[in-house]
Amino acid sequence: MKKTQSIVSKRRDEILDILKSNNEIKNEELAELLRTSPLTIRRDLQALEESGFVKRHYGGAVLVNSFDDSNVNQLDISMKHEKQKKAIAKYAASLIEDGDTIFINSATTSLLILEYLGDKRVVVVTNNGKSLNSIIGPNVDLVLTGGQVYGRKQSMVGDFATHILSKITASKCFLGVSGIAADSGISTSVLQETLINKEMINHCNGPVYILADNSKIGKHHNFCSGDINDISHLITDSDISLKDSSDFENNGVHVSKVNYIK
Repeated sequence: MKKTQSIVSKRRDEILDILKSNNEIKNEELAELLRTSPLTIRRDLQALEESGFVKRHYGGAVLVNSFDDSNVNQLDISMKHEKQKKAIAKYAASLIEDGDTIFINSATTSLLILEYLGDKRVVVVTNNGKSLNSIIGPNVDLVLTGGQVYGRKQSMVGDFATHILSKITASKCFLGVSGIAADSGISTSVLQETLINKEMINHCNGPVYILADNSKIGKHHNFCSGDINDISHLITDSDISLKDSSDFENNGVHVSKVNYIK
């Protein structure tokens, strides 16, 4: 599993390097250059698009921004956030044990957990339709909530999804968020997903982990998904400030600071 993840990560880095030189390229050309299948290239480009690096079009892809001085920095920031998210997800996966039933919401960071579960025997319950395209271990039972599919995020929302969640009790809950603040709890920019997050929190009889890189810390978006008292742990990167970390700890939230490759 670890070797497979390394190969995938290396290939996606190579795609970005190629696009830096060419700005635009066809799927078939990438497949030939990297000696892999067009299907694999499409999956890679989809992942890179979700991370904000590229924009796909019929038969190929382009970089989201051309590389002048102003937006090279923006790409560097995006790549930094991607490294932070992967490190956070990998650490979160290490907390999952054989026999666990876990909730994972529609956030990109929480979805990355699936790639680090290895051979663990785990039941994963999620409203994330993109989980079907994730690399998962042979012993992972993936359960989708069903429901109305919301936009390009492919998250499943609505009464059907919340009804399914109400019938399940998880041993651990892993939620990605748009923002988290010690004085206001967790929030999202998508109204329809607030009830999903709350339902997952309410039907978890173990720790509730919030996965958020430091760019989400201290932020409050439009819709509240849970109070700070609903959260037991925050997993973030090592760039979180001492003040923010202390504020969370003082509110009963244990903070795990994850190092990442800079």
